[in-house]
Amino acid sequence: MSSTIYILNGPNLNLLGKREPEIYGHDTLADVETSCAAVGAPLGLSVKLLQSNHEGELVDWIHEARTQGAGIIINPAAYSHTSVAILDALNTFEGPVLEVHISNIHKREAFRHHSYVSARAEGVIAGFGVEGYALAMRRMGTLLG
Repeated sequence: MSSTIYILNGPNLNLLGKREPEIYGHDTLADVETSCAAVGAPLGLSVKLLQSNHEGELVDWIHEARTQGAGIIINPAAYSHTSVAILDALNTFEGPVLEVHISNIHKREAFRHHSYVSARAEGVIAGFGVEGYALAMRRMGTLLG
């Protein structure tokens, strides 16, 4: 069985560390990948971190994870609030799914309070900054036992 955790990131997260650092901080996705790999290694988990601004590409990676991944950590970003397609793709994945948001979406605009992805996720981590990804990796280790 695969020990790869897919860490999928939605639109604008390619600008992490540069875009609105007062909300999202100064760490980059490369920093997130390094942190998650460090947390995953003693748990026997590897990471495949991917980012796209395109909904269909995220769906394709979820499909790929069906045969290549043990779990999915996803920060769908703005697609959280709009994408039934991503939810439907996640519903085809048999392993655990964890949803991560860098900011606390419940303290932001009302439209951000609902996430389609949450209907599939085993858990949601929001408002812990990029540390939320590392927390999700620890939880993934527990879920995969």
